[in-house]
Amino acid sequence: MCVNWRSSYPAFRDAGVPEIADLNVLPDWRKHGIGSALLDAAENAIAKRSNVAGLGVGLYADYGPAWRLYIARGYVPDGRGVVYDGQQVDAGTSITIDDAAVLMMTKTLTHGDA
Repeated sequence: MCVNWRSSYPAFRDAGVPEIADLNVLPDWRKHGIGSALLDAAENAIAKRSNVAGLGVGLYADYGPAWRLYIARGYVPDGRGVVYDGQQVDAGTSITIDDAAVLMMTKTLTHGDA
């Protein structure tokens, strides 16, 4: 996992939203609080510079555990729709659903998150 202080996603970059990227927990180690601990560390670091954290999550079933974790922690879609390889996908555009197809999400960090 890392924090991209200058996101390659234009909407985050333009708004100065740091992006949490590459958060991975091996399947055998899920449900042990590791993902939440990693998010705690990232959110604490981000809260020192920004009141918003961002991240992207893939669109196919393998990302189900991540969806549940991010939603439970208060992340919501950024409202711009599907992104492919860092660029917003226009209506009517066909894309391959792979790791480059994501929904970008944000969370407003409160004093209790830092």
